[in-house]
Amino acid sequence: MASTETEAQSAPGSGGATGAGQSAATAAAGPAGAAPGGPSGDLAGLEAGLDALDAAVADRQPWLRTVATKAFPPLIAVVIVLGLWQLAYHFALKPHYLLPSPVDVGRSLQEKWLEGTLLSFVWTSVSRGALGFLASVAIGTALGLVVAQVKVVRAAIGPILSGLQSLPSVAWVPAAIIWFGLSDATIYAVVLLGAVPSIANGLVSGVDQISPLYLRAGRTLGATGLAGVRHVLLPAALPGYLAGLKQGWAFSWRSLMAAELIVNAPDLGTGLGQLLEQGRELQDMSWVLAAILLILIVGIGIELLIFAPMERHVLRSRGLLVKG
Repeated sequence: MASTETEAQSAPGSGGATGAGQSAATAAAGPAGAAPGGPSGDLAGLEAGLDALDAAVADRQPWLRTVATKAFPPLIAVVIVLGLWQLAYHFALKPHYLLPSPVDVGRSLQEKWLEGTLLSFVWTSVSRGALGFLASVAIGTALGLVVAQVKVVRAAIGPILSGLQSLPSVAWVPAAIIWFGLSDATIYAVVLLGAVPSIANGLVSGVDQISPLYLRAGRTLGATGLAGVRHVLLPAALPGYLAGLKQGWAFSWRSLMAAELIVNAPDLGTGLGQLLEQGRELQDMSWVLAAILLILIVGIGIELLIFAPMERHVLRSRGLLVKG
């Protein structure tokens, strides 16, 4: 009997049942029965990490707290700057006619506002800057695509684009005046020459950072020619392209101010650059500082209202911005 029972236990069917029972028990035990350093433990740790990442993405701050977090630091910085400015005025680090107080500059802005001319000055410059920037985007994007895709063109004009980007835009003003005279064409030519190289170089940089595997996958799916540029190349190069657009706007705004400072004619209208030059001619520092303040406000406003939301959208769509 003992030998019979031993044979029964060692029989294939019985042994299979016992092994199946042990496997089921092990499976039922799950990760809890696994060693902490084993594969199951690693998998559990990975799942926990992914769950924590999902929770971080879903955790968004209330909009009021977000606004407060982003608004308070700049406001505090502005208050500090105004306080230091007022102290410099109070202790007469410069004569008052050379360094007016913030209140004097505010009065100058108020006078222009009451005259009804302040908004027209701002609109003249903003409309010129927007039109010149849009033209620069069209030209710079096409040029950047050609330089990025054609090796011969890159070798020929790539260094020239980098050199033009570092060239001060004010250097183009005398040449533009000779070419186009005292006209709007001179101003727009300076803006284009200042902004196009930055936009083109930004796009080239974005294209260079695209994984070749991504481009091959796009061609495999049939995205070639203009369709490949629209659906594969430009979306993949968007972070670098957006950086080029931001820099292009900064260069176009600076170029515009340089052109308006020098190109001054009655039939051109008065922009912020011309307003700044008028203050210099009248030796009115309150007027000069008010014009500088308006130029700064417009530049910051365009950044906060247009480029910052675009950048947040791009980063969030790529999973690179968790909060905000």
